[in-house]
Amino acid sequence: MSPLAWLVLALAGGLGAMARFTVDSRVNAALRPRDGASDRHRVRPSLGTVVVNLSACLALGILSGAAAGAPQWVHAVVGTGFLGGYSTFSTACLEGARLWLDGRGAAGLVHGLAMTGGTLTAAALGVAAGSALPAVLGASAG
Repeated sequence: MSPLAWLVLALAGGLGAMARFTVDSRVNAALRPRDGASDRHRVRPSLGTVVVNLSACLALGILSGAAAGAPQWVHAVVGTGFLGGYSTFSTACLEGARLWLDGRGAAGLVHGLAMTGGTLTAAALGVAAGSALPAVLGASAG
């Protein structure tokens, strides 16, 4: 890849990370208790992380299905760069590990299985939707 392509890839990754922070923060802020009660010592997974990872897998599936014949740089910049910076597999694993280490092994296992199953399902739905997109757009354009 050219130096310009590397720069664009890095910028896309940074924008993805900014988007992840924004989505995660806003989802979690919307769910924070409003009565002043604090549960900061309670270990629990972040719904923001779930929303980020599900939406990232859905978007990558759509990209893969719809843009299968697109130039490699599109997949690199959007898929690897933006969506790679946006998704957060490591945070999801850390949340599961924290549940496990907090003595809530069953909750950690359920979290890990649900995250994996949910993201696989989102990716599959995205690929199916993305694969159908050119036909749908072609039919509506004609």
